[in-house]
Amino acid sequence: MNLVLDASVAVKWLVKEPGSEEAQALLELCRLGKYAPIAPDLLLVEVGSVLSKRVRQGSMKASQAEFQFARFNRIRPVLKPLLNLAGQAFRLALVHQHSIYDSLYVALALEAQCDLVTADEKLFRAFSPSYPTVKLLRLWP
Repeated sequence: MNLVLDASVAVKWLVKEPGSEEAQALLELCRLGKYAPIAPDLLLVEVGSVLSKRVRQGSMKASQAEFQFARFNRIRPVLKPLLNLAGQAFRLALVHQHSIYDSLYVALALEAQCDLVTADEKLFRAFSPSYPTVKLLRLWP
């Protein structure tokens, strides 16, 4: 079964922060084949942005960030082209007054007819009332 995962979950695979244990448990379920993780290809950019920001802030060395980014490329979800999702994501962003970046994940979940798991409380609050398949990591499954 497909499962859309956003950057807020994927980063927790690489960096210890609140929710990392839950994210690791979800990653293990994916490794065991219970779920087939997917994400818009924007995920690579978002994860890279988080890692590079940590380097700029001094909480991570560049060598650690490079290692984690390479590791992420080995364990990442299957990436889907955002070009195919952009129109629907734009409409979702307008209707829900939320970023098109986050709306791409929702659009993919709608297209794939599967759950979206996020650790982003704002994304969850914006979309879950209309789309109950948007799940919060700390409350999932």
